[in-house]
Amino acid sequence: MNRRALLQVGSALPVAGRAALAQISTTPEWKPELFDRHTNDTVVVLSELIIPATDTPGAKAALVNRWLDRLLAAGPVAQRDAFLEGLRWLDGYAIKQHSAPFAKLTEPQQVAILKTLDSPGTGPGPRFFRLAKMWTSRIYYQTNIGMRELNKGGRVPSIKDMNCASPRG
Repeated sequence: MNRRALLQVGSALPVAGRAALAQISTTPEWKPELFDRHTNDTVVVLSELIIPATDTPGAKAALVNRWLDRLLAAGPVAQRDAFLEGLRWLDGYAIKQHSAPFAKLTEPQQVAILKTLDSPGTGPGPRFFRLAKMWTSRIYYQTNIGMRELNKGGRVPSIKDMNCASPRG
């Protein structure tokens, strides 16, 4: 997905969702609204595997888990249920394959599972992984960290640099 597509996806967040994101706590005492401890740990691991820290911070540093918890808690029940059901499916699959939930596996085991799910299939695994990638990227690129990543090296010009004519002439 290119930067323009990511920005378009991100701009599709409802206004209420964007307002909720502006209020994410960065304190260590943060308490999830929707996720339990295990679910939150799984989302942290999963999102960091989707957007890992490299020369820039990844999804964990951007607090994608907190934003996702807030959006799903405040959003439509169908979205919430689909995501939570996908997490349960992921844990069940991990337990079948490795006798432990996803967050407890080694990173190579986790990556192997995600590579299996990253296919054009329509089953619950590939469908959930596409959903998880969509939410992770949608949220990450709306954070300050994600915006800095998009503009790393001046890749995204500022409005004044774009030399655009004003819509009013």
